[in-house]
Amino acid sequence: MGKTGSHLQPVVLREVPVPPAPPPVPSSNVDRLSAAVEHPSLEVVRQAGPLVLLPMAALLFVPTEWPRWALMWTLAVSVYAGCKWATWWPQRHRAAAPWRHAAYLLAWVGMDARAFLAHGVPEALRPRPFDWWFAAAKTAFGAALLAWAVGMGSNVPPLARGWLGLVGIAMTLHFGLIDLLSLFWRRAGVFARPLMNWPPLARSLAGFWGRRWNTAFRDVVHQLVFRPLVGRTGGRAAMAAVFVVSGLVHDLVISISAGAAYGAPTLYFLIQAAAALLERAHWGVRLGLGHGWRGWAFTACAVVAPLPLLFPEPFVLRVVVPMLDAMRIA
Repeated sequence: MGKTGSHLQPVVLREVPVPPAPPPVPSSNVDRLSAAVEHPSLEVVRQAGPLVLLPMAALLFVPTEWPRWALMWTLAVSVYAGCKWATWWPQRHRAAAPWRHAAYLLAWVGMDARAFLAHGVPEALRPRPFDWWFAAAKTAFGAALLAWAVGMGSNVPPLARGWLGLVGIAMTLHFGLIDLLSLFWRRAGVFARPLMNWPPLARSLAGFWGRRWNTAFRDVVHQLVFRPLVGRTGGRAAMAAVFVVSGLVHDLVISISAGAAYGAPTLYFLIQAAAALLERAHWGVRLGLGHGWRGWAFTACAVVAPLPLLFPEPFVLRVVVPMLDAMRIA
């Protein structure tokens, strides 16, 4: 027993190597999809995608045998619908009744979703009896001008007839019917800001385009163009970008439907941008181009004089006049 025990070797405890930790389990497809869905780029696509896709669909699928004025209205409605969606999307979670969200999308032409979905109407914008009468009078006056243009004979120059029709349409829709719709919503307690705010009284281009003329379009470009750019490029560059985008949108609806005068509407808005910058320049301020009677005269000249670029002759003759003829036949 003693000899056997003398041959026993001490047991050496060896450290057992620990296997490396397994790689982290990748997140599930649901988690990855959720992260992708919340990506800012996809959010931009969701918001602005229809604004690109709807006009493209109109250009691709409108039958070639349709009259040019039908293409014009289709393009205009597609741009309008895309703008509606783009302005509503950031406000989709706002606490408001479902009917109010639906009404903003389907029963109001303005583009200020935040105001429409909020509660209450400012006291200064509550309808008065005069407002109803005035809106009705503008509607009737515009309809009379439009009917006059429709009924004109061949002895009237087509260009003059077309311009009269344009004025009649603007008075009937923008100044008349849309104003009545605004009054209806404000009477119901919904803040539907009027689109036209006495534009002939503007004493500056900034006031005309920013506060008085078609505030719906102003709201769209302010949200989608000016606000994202102003922090990066500064106010002047962002303002110029707004005018460029405005020109391109009008080129889409006007020049493409006419099949001519490409770039003319954009040139019109480039002139507006240049005039607005001159208005704010040192010597423009000294001359009073942004206020008083000088500001009113400067604004009127800058807006009205280049109007043939915004509505070029081919558009009036190929789109507006045939539309008036179709209205007479109907």
